[in-house]
Amino acid sequence: MGSGFSNFLVAPPEDVIRFTVGQPDFVTSEAIRQTAIDELQAGNTFYTRSAGDLSLCSALAEWLDEKFSIKTDSEQIVITPGCKQALFYGFLGLGNPGDEVLLLAPAWPSYASMVKHLSMVPVDVPVNMNGFHPDMGALEEAVTEKSKFLVINSPNNPTGAVYTKEEVEALVAFACEHDLWILDDMIYATMTWGDSTYTSPSTVPGGQDRTMTIGGWSKAWAMTGWRLGYITGPEIAMKAIRLCQSNTASHAPTFLMPAARTALSDEERRLEMERSFAERRSVILKELETIPQIKFWEPEGAFYVMIDISGTGMDSIEFAERAMSEAKVQLIPCSLMPYGEGMCRISYATDMDNIIEGCSRLRDWLTGLQSA
Repeated sequence: MGSGFSNFLVAPPEDVIRFTVGQPDFVTSEAIRQTAIDELQAGNTFYTRSAGDLSLCSALAEWLDEKFSIKTDSEQIVITPGCKQALFYGFLGLGNPGDEVLLLAPAWPSYASMVKHLSMVPVDVPVNMNGFHPDMGALEEAVTEKSKFLVINSPNNPTGAVYTKEEVEALVAFACEHDLWILDDMIYATMTWGDSTYTSPSTVPGGQDRTMTIGGWSKAWAMTGWRLGYITGPEIAMKAIRLCQSNTASHAPTFLMPAARTALSDEERRLEMERSFAERRSVILKELETIPQIKFWEPEGAFYVMIDISGTGMDSIEFAERAMSEAKVQLIPCSLMPYGEGMCRISYATDMDNIIEGCSRLRDWLTGLQSA
C-alpha cells in the first residue's frame, strides 16, 4: 500500500489504544461459523464452479436487489477471494497499460497500488474538503482521453463520506460523457448513519451498462479473515472478469461459500453490529468535541472519523508518531494519501472502553503540550 503505512497498521504494544484497523471487533456469528464447519466435515473440499457456488450467486443477486435495487442475476456474479481481489479483477479485466484511473482523494491507497501494478496511472482528484464530497469541477479538470475508470467508494474509507443520490447521478453522467467504467466499491454500503443512504451508480440513468459493483462479507458480517468478496456488472465485462478468476484463483474456498449464503440471511447479527457502530459513532463524536485542539467531520457512513490536526502545529506524520509514543494512541496519518495532509483517520471499530480511553489520552496529551 505504499511506503510508510506499516508503522501505523502493525499491532502496537498492549498499552496502546488502537484506532487504526478497519475491521469489526465482533466474532463472526455462530450460525455462519457452524455452516462452514458442517460443510468442511461433510467433505465439501473439491473444485467447484469458478464463478462461485450457484446458489450463493442467486442468493446474492436477490439480496442486492432487495437492499439496494441493484439488478443482476446469478450468471453475472463472480464470488472472489476478498473484495480487493474483485477490485483487482475489475482493473485487470477491463483496463490496459497506460490507462488512467480517476480516484476521489484522499482515497485508500490499495487502489493506487493495484493500478500501478498493472502499469496504469492513478490520477488523484481532490474532493471538496468541507465534508469530502465529490468536486465535479476538479474531475472535469482531471479527465483526459486516456481516462478509463472512475472509482467510487461510498460510504468512504478514509473519510466516512456518503455521496448523495444527486452526487451519484452527477458522477454517472460524468462517466457517460467521458465513456468511463465505474468501479463502485460499496463494501460499507450497509453502514450509513442519520439520513445518509447508499446509492448504487447502477440504479441511476446511464449507470447500469458501465458500473461494476464490488463488495464483500468482511464489514457487514464481521468476516474479514474469511476473504470473501464479489463483483457484478454488465455481461460484456463479466466475461473478462470470469477469465481473470478462472486463470488466477480458480474460485473462492468451496466450503466457505455456503457460510456466505447463511450470512445473507443473518439479519439479526448484522443489524446488531450496525446498532453498535451507530452508538460508538455517537460516543466518539461527543468525546472528540471535548478536545479543542482538533476539529473533525461528522462521518456519514462506515466506522471512520477524519480529524483535522493542523491546529496543533504538527503535520500528520509527526502527530501520529507522537500520539503513539507519547499518548499511547495509534491512528493513521492521512498525509500518506494524496490530499490528506493535516488530517488523521480514527477507526471506531473498537469497543466503547477503548473509544473513551483513547480520546481521553489524546485530550490529556494535547492539553499537556499546550500548557508546557
